[in-house]
Amino acid sequence: MIRVMLVEDEEVIRRGIASLIHQVSPHFKVVKEAAHGREALQYLNQNAIDAVITDIRIGEINGLQLLEKIREKFEDMPFLIISGYSDFSYAQRALQYGVSDYLLKPIDRKHLVCALDKIQAVLLKRSGKSPEPAECAEVPEERQGPERRRLIRKIIEYIEAHPEGDLRLPTLADFVHMNPAYLSVLFKQETGINLSDQIATVRIERAKYLLSQTELKIYDIARLSGYQSPKHFMLVFKQLVGVTPSTFRDQQTT
Repeated sequence: MIRVMLVEDEEVIRRGIASLIHQVSPHFKVVKEAAHGREALQYLNQNAIDAVITDIRIGEINGLQLLEKIREKFEDMPFLIISGYSDFSYAQRALQYGVSDYLLKPIDRKHLVCALDKIQAVLLKRSGKSPEPAECAEVPEERQGPERRRLIRKIIEYIEAHPEGDLRLPTLADFVHMNPAYLSVLFKQETGINLSDQIATVRIERAKYLLSQTELKIYDIARLSGYQSPKHFMLVFKQLVGVTPSTFRDQQTT
Protein backbone atom coordinates (compact mmCIF):
# COMPACT_ATOMS: atom_id res chain seq x y z
CA MET A 1 0.00 0.00 0.00
CA ILE A 2 1.32 3.44 -0.98
CA ARG A 3 0.88 5.92 1.87
CA VAL A 4 -0.09 9.40 0.71
CA MET A 5 -0.28 12.71 2.51
CA LEU A 6 -2.87 15.04 0.97
CA VAL A 7 -2.47 18.78 1.58
CA GLU A 8 -5.44 21.02 0.72
CA ASP A 9 -6.80 23.95 2.75
CA GLU A 10 -10.44 23.59 1.66
CA GLU A 11 -11.98 20.72 3.59
CA VAL A 12 -14.70 19.87 1.08
CA ILE A 13 -12.21 19.72 -1.79
CA ARG A 14 -9.72 17.78 0.34
CA ARG A 15 -12.30 15.14 1.19
CA GLY A 16 -13.38 14.96 -2.43
CA ILE A 17 -9.84 14.36 -3.66
CA ALA A 18 -9.23 11.75 -0.96
CA SER A 19 -12.42 9.97 -1.97
CA LEU A 20 -11.45 10.12 -5.65
CA ILE A 21 -8.02 8.64 -4.92
CA HIS A 22 -9.69 5.79 -3.02
CA GLN A 23 -12.04 5.19 -5.97
CA VAL A 24 -9.49 5.16 -8.77
CA SER A 25 -6.60 3.25 -7.22
CA PRO A 26 -6.61 0.39 -4.69
CA HIS A 27 -2.84 0.80 -4.26
CA PHE A 28 -3.00 4.25 -2.64
CA LYS A 29 -4.18 5.17 0.83
CA VAL A 30 -4.47 8.72 2.12
CA VAL A 31 -3.00 8.35 5.61
CA LYS A 32 -2.96 12.07 6.39
CA GLU A 33 -5.12 15.00 5.32
CA ALA A 34 -3.40 18.29 6.13
CA ALA A 35 -5.04 21.70 5.91
CA HIS A 36 -1.80 23.61 5.40
CA GLY A 37 1.93 23.19 4.84
CA ARG A 38 2.94 23.61 8.46
CA GLU A 39 0.67 20.77 9.53
CA ALA A 40 2.06 18.63 6.72
CA LEU A 41 5.66 19.22 7.81
CA GLN A 42 4.85 18.44 11.44
CA TYR A 43 3.27 15.15 10.43
CA LEU A 44 6.15 14.26 8.14
CA ASN A 45 8.66 14.80 10.96
CA GLN A 46 7.03 12.03 12.96
CA ASN A 47 5.53 9.68 10.37
CA ALA A 48 6.62 7.83 7.26
CA ILE A 49 4.82 8.42 3.97
CA ASP A 50 5.53 7.44 0.37
CA ALA A 51 4.20 10.39 -1.61
CA VAL A 52 2.71 13.87 -1.26
CA ILE A 53 -0.24 15.35 -3.12
CA THR A 54 -0.68 19.07 -2.53
CA ASP A 55 -2.49 22.11 -3.80
CA ILE A 56 -0.36 25.12 -4.79
CA ARG A 57 -2.15 27.75 -2.71
CA ILE A 58 -2.60 26.45 0.81
CA GLY A 59 -1.66 29.47 2.94
CA GLU A 60 1.19 29.83 5.46
CA ILE A 61 3.55 27.60 3.48
CA ASN A 62 2.34 27.22 -0.10
CA GLY A 63 2.65 24.04 -2.12
CA LEU A 64 5.93 24.95 -3.78
CA GLN A 65 7.48 26.07 -0.48
CA LEU A 66 6.31 22.80 1.06
CA LEU A 67 7.90 20.92 -1.82
CA GLU A 68 11.17 22.79 -1.34
CA LYS A 69 11.28 22.04 2.40
CA ILE A 70 10.46 18.36 1.92
CA ARG A 71 13.10 18.08 -0.80
CA GLU A 72 15.70 19.20 1.75
CA LYS A 73 15.13 15.97 3.72
CA PHE A 74 13.61 13.62 1.16
CA GLU A 75 15.16 14.25 -2.24
CA ASP A 76 13.27 11.46 -4.01
CA MET A 77 9.81 11.88 -2.47
CA PRO A 78 7.23 11.63 -5.29
CA PHE A 79 5.16 14.80 -5.48
CA LEU A 80 1.91 15.52 -7.28
CA ILE A 81 0.85 19.16 -7.60
CA ILE A 82 -2.83 20.09 -7.91
CA SER A 83 -3.85 23.63 -8.74
CA GLY A 84 -6.77 25.72 -9.84
CA TYR A 85 -4.36 27.95 -11.74
CA SER A 86 -2.88 27.21 -15.17
CA ASP A 87 0.06 29.44 -14.32
CA PHE A 88 3.30 29.21 -16.29
CA SER A 89 5.54 30.28 -13.39
CA TYR A 90 4.01 27.73 -10.98
CA ALA A 91 4.36 24.90 -13.49
CA GLN A 92 7.91 25.94 -14.35
CA ARG A 93 9.00 25.89 -10.71
CA ALA A 94 7.22 22.59 -10.15
CA LEU A 95 9.19 21.09 -13.05
CA GLN A 96 12.42 22.38 -11.57
CA TYR A 97 11.66 20.57 -8.31
CA GLY A 98 10.97 17.35 -10.18
CA VAL A 99 7.27 16.85 -9.47
CA SER A 100 5.65 13.69 -10.81
CA ASP A 101 2.79 15.62 -12.37
CA TYR A 102 0.87 18.90 -12.34
CA LEU A 103 -2.91 18.54 -12.50
CA LEU A 104 -5.46 21.32 -12.84
CA LYS A 105 -8.78 21.52 -11.03
CA PRO A 106 -11.34 20.22 -11.59
CA ILE A 107 -9.34 17.01 -11.60
CA ASP A 108 -9.89 14.76 -14.59
CA ARG A 109 -10.33 11.17 -13.43
CA LYS A 110 -8.14 9.67 -16.17
CA HIS A 111 -5.40 12.23 -15.57
CA LEU A 112 -5.39 11.38 -11.87
CA VAL A 113 -5.20 7.64 -12.56
CA CYS A 114 -2.20 8.14 -14.81
CA ALA A 115 -0.50 10.50 -12.36
CA LEU A 116 -0.88 7.90 -9.60
CA ASP A 117 0.35 5.16 -11.94
CA LYS A 118 3.53 7.16 -12.55
CA ILE A 119 4.15 7.53 -8.83
CA GLN A 120 3.55 3.81 -8.31
CA ALA A 121 5.95 2.94 -11.14
CA VAL A 122 8.69 5.10 -9.60
CA LEU A 123 8.25 3.51 -6.17
CA LEU A 124 8.18 -0.02 -7.56
CA LYS A 125 11.31 0.62 -9.59
CA ARG A 126 13.14 1.84 -6.48
CA SER A 127 12.15 -1.30 -4.64
CA GLY A 128 13.55 -3.46 -7.44
CA LYS A 129 10.16 -4.58 -8.76
CA SER A 130 8.95 -4.24 -12.32
CA PRO A 131 5.87 -2.03 -12.62
CA GLU A 132 2.97 -3.16 -14.78
CA PRO A 133 2.48 -1.05 -17.94
CA ALA A 134 0.13 1.83 -17.20
CA GLU A 135 -2.85 2.36 -19.49
CA CYS A 136 -2.18 6.07 -19.87
CA ALA A 137 -2.15 6.71 -23.57
CA GLU A 138 -4.36 9.76 -23.01
CA VAL A 139 -1.88 11.37 -20.64
CA PRO A 140 1.69 10.65 -21.73
CA GLU A 141 4.59 11.33 -19.44
CA GLU A 142 6.80 14.34 -19.94
CA ARG A 143 8.79 13.67 -23.08
CA GLN A 144 12.53 13.86 -23.38
CA GLY A 145 14.93 14.13 -26.31
CA PRO A 146 13.62 13.23 -29.79
CA GLU A 147 10.10 12.48 -28.56
CA ARG A 148 9.88 15.85 -26.87
CA ARG A 149 11.01 17.63 -30.04
CA ARG A 150 8.53 15.62 -32.10
CA LEU A 151 5.68 16.72 -29.87
CA ILE A 152 6.65 20.39 -30.15
CA ARG A 153 6.95 20.07 -33.94
CA LYS A 154 3.47 18.58 -33.99
CA ILE A 155 2.13 21.61 -32.13
CA ILE A 156 3.92 24.05 -34.46
CA GLU A 157 2.65 22.24 -37.56
CA TYR A 158 -0.89 22.29 -36.20
CA ILE A 159 -0.70 26.04 -35.54
CA GLU A 160 0.67 26.71 -39.03
CA ALA A 161 -2.11 24.61 -40.60
CA HIS A 162 -4.91 26.22 -38.56
CA PRO A 163 -4.01 29.88 -37.92
CA GLU A 164 -7.68 30.85 -38.12
CA GLY A 165 -8.79 28.11 -35.73
CA ASP A 166 -9.12 27.70 -31.98
CA LEU A 167 -5.53 27.84 -30.75
CA ARG A 168 -6.20 28.40 -27.07
CA LEU A 169 -3.83 26.61 -24.73
CA PRO A 170 -6.42 24.07 -23.47
CA THR A 171 -7.31 23.19 -27.08
CA LEU A 172 -3.68 22.62 -28.06
CA ALA A 173 -3.08 20.65 -24.87
CA ASP A 174 -6.01 18.36 -25.70
CA PHE A 175 -4.57 17.88 -29.19
CA VAL A 176 -1.38 16.33 -27.76
CA HIS A 177 -3.01 14.92 -24.60
CA MET A 178 -1.01 17.02 -22.15
CA ASN A 179 -1.68 19.21 -19.16
CA PRO A 180 -1.98 22.83 -20.40
CA ALA A 181 0.47 24.21 -17.85
CA TYR A 182 3.04 21.55 -18.70
CA LEU A 183 2.65 22.17 -22.43
CA SER A 184 3.27 25.88 -21.90
CA VAL A 185 6.46 25.20 -19.95
CA LEU A 186 7.77 22.51 -22.31
CA PHE A 187 7.16 24.65 -25.40
CA LYS A 188 9.15 27.53 -23.90
CA GLN A 189 11.97 25.20 -22.83
CA GLU A 190 12.21 23.56 -26.26
CA THR A 191 11.83 26.62 -28.52
CA GLY A 192 12.92 29.53 -26.34
CA ILE A 193 9.71 31.44 -27.05
CA ASN A 194 6.25 31.54 -25.52
CA LEU A 195 3.53 29.48 -27.17
CA SER A 196 1.34 32.59 -27.44
CA ASP A 197 4.13 34.40 -29.33
CA GLN A 198 4.41 31.50 -31.78
CA ILE A 199 0.68 31.66 -32.44
CA ALA A 200 0.76 35.43 -32.96
CA THR A 201 3.70 35.15 -35.38
CA VAL A 202 1.97 32.53 -37.52
CA ARG A 203 -1.30 34.45 -37.58
CA ILE A 204 0.35 37.72 -38.55
CA GLU A 205 2.27 35.97 -41.35
CA ARG A 206 -1.07 34.72 -42.67
CA ALA A 207 -2.43 38.26 -42.46
CA LYS A 208 0.57 39.70 -44.32
CA TYR A 209 0.02 37.21 -47.13
CA LEU A 210 -3.68 38.05 -47.40
CA LEU A 211 -2.98 41.77 -47.32
CA SER A 212 -0.48 41.54 -50.16
CA GLN A 213 -2.22 38.92 -52.31
CA THR A 214 -5.93 39.73 -51.93
CA GLU A 215 -8.28 42.69 -51.81
CA LEU A 216 -10.17 41.42 -48.78
CA LYS A 217 -11.38 43.91 -46.19
CA ILE A 218 -9.27 44.31 -43.06
CA TYR A 219 -11.97 42.80 -40.83
CA ASP A 220 -12.18 39.74 -43.11
CA ILE A 221 -8.42 39.31 -43.00
CA ALA A 222 -8.54 39.62 -39.22
CA ARG A 223 -11.11 36.82 -39.03
CA LEU A 224 -9.22 34.58 -41.46
CA SER A 225 -6.08 35.10 -39.39
CA GLY A 226 -7.74 33.95 -36.17
CA TYR A 227 -8.78 37.31 -34.69
CA GLN A 228 -12.43 37.87 -33.90
CA SER A 229 -11.75 41.49 -32.98
CA PRO A 230 -10.39 43.66 -35.84
CA LYS A 231 -9.21 46.19 -33.26
CA HIS A 232 -7.15 43.57 -31.44
CA PHE A 233 -5.82 42.29 -34.78
CA MET A 234 -4.64 45.75 -35.79
CA LEU A 235 -2.96 46.23 -32.41
CA VAL A 236 -1.05 42.92 -32.61
CA PHE A 237 -0.16 43.52 -36.27
CA LYS A 238 1.37 46.91 -35.56
CA GLN A 239 3.29 45.53 -32.57
CA LEU A 240 4.87 42.77 -34.66
CA VAL A 241 5.22 44.44 -38.06
CA GLY A 242 5.74 48.06 -37.03
CA VAL A 243 2.97 49.50 -39.21
CA THR A 244 -0.80 49.16 -39.45
CA PRO A 245 -2.35 46.58 -41.80
CA SER A 246 -3.50 49.36 -44.15
CA THR A 247 -0.03 50.89 -44.33
CA PHE A 248 1.51 47.47 -44.91
CA ARG A 249 -0.87 46.85 -47.83
CA ASP A 250 -0.09 50.26 -49.34
CA GLN A 251 3.62 49.52 -49.11
CA GLN A 252 3.14 46.31 -51.12
CA THR A 253 1.57 48.15 -54.01
CA THR A 254 4.13 50.95 -54.30
